[in-house]
Amino acid sequence: MENVTSLVRPNIASLKPYSSARSEFTGENKILLDANENPFELWEMEKINRYPDPLQTNVKQIIAQIKGIKPEQLFIGNGSDEAVDLIIRCFCEPASDRIAIFEPTYGMYSVCATINNIGVEKYLLKDDFCIDADSFLNRVTKDVKVVFICNPNNPTGNSQKFGVIEQILSEINGLVVVDEAYIDFCSDKSVVSLVNRYPNLIVLQTFSKAWGLAGARIGLAIANRQIISILNRVKFPYNIGKPSLQILKNSLSNKALMEKFIAQITGERQNLYEQLKQFSFITMVYPSEANFLLVKTTNAQKIYTYLLDKNIVVRNRSHEPLCSNCLRITVGTPAENQILIETLKKLNL
Repeated sequence: MENVTSLVRPNIASLKPYSSARSEFTGENKILLDANENPFELWEMEKINRYPDPLQTNVKQIIAQIKGIKPEQLFIGNGSDEAVDLIIRCFCEPASDRIAIFEPTYGMYSVCATINNIGVEKYLLKDDFCIDADSFLNRVTKDVKVVFICNPNNPTGNSQKFGVIEQILSEINGLVVVDEAYIDFCSDKSVVSLVNRYPNLIVLQTFSKAWGLAGARIGLAIANRQIISILNRVKFPYNIGKPSLQILKNSLSNKALMEKFIAQITGERQNLYEQLKQFSFITMVYPSEANFLLVKTTNAQKIYTYLLDKNIVVRNRSHEPLCSNCLRITVGTPAENQILIETLKKLNL
């Protein structure tokens, strides 16, 4: 066989993978303000020698009580990305069905769809980054099986109105996935309470952000028991390692600590919001209900490169629709945020 790449499925050969800023640099001692993690280290890994419970029964009971749902309405995945992929694989027929997204938004929806040879219908958010539900519902095609709504939205930081989400849930002939990765920073905006009312609703949440467990890779899907049963049928048997489950149980037993960090992060977000507005090369700091800020600048690439040279990693989102010359900056520790501001003060632009 001279060229093994000829065996690759065409949609995989042409796939543009999800890009992480961590792949764009090497070295240690970086200030990492690019991936929307919790900057505070909370737990230590524990050694383990046996396979974990494939359905995570015990920890599901704890989570279900916190979320106000039944354990059978809960799927635990290797990050919420696993749930995104499983939803598309389970409910979309390759080469015929499609998903719908509202741009700009989280990139993995399109990546997972493309990997599974599923088309992507893209609908632009309004200038205020809100969904135009009437326009969407008038234009969406019958081939759309799954609609993804990131709420609060990444990279814009804003949330959508309950009424808009309910309108789409009521009128769309398919599943609606509301990705609440950042919901702990604005918990009153969660739509988990709608799961029992709308059988086509799937809510995604994660422990990677507010809970500070990005390295443990634990995400949730909350839906009716029929959907959860299908996801469990397709997932890998031991998709969550026992060390990660132990770390999760430790975290769940200390919810007060998580709430303390949320308060600190949201306070730092406001401080960072005010300080970033002082710079002449920053023309807009968008309001945020997440743990990051979207910042419009006069030259995003130059600022991004300058900060990277100073060991500060942010995300350049300029290639996203409606995000020309925009950087996304994760809220770091007080010390990290201050270093960012002091570094920007030395930028001549």
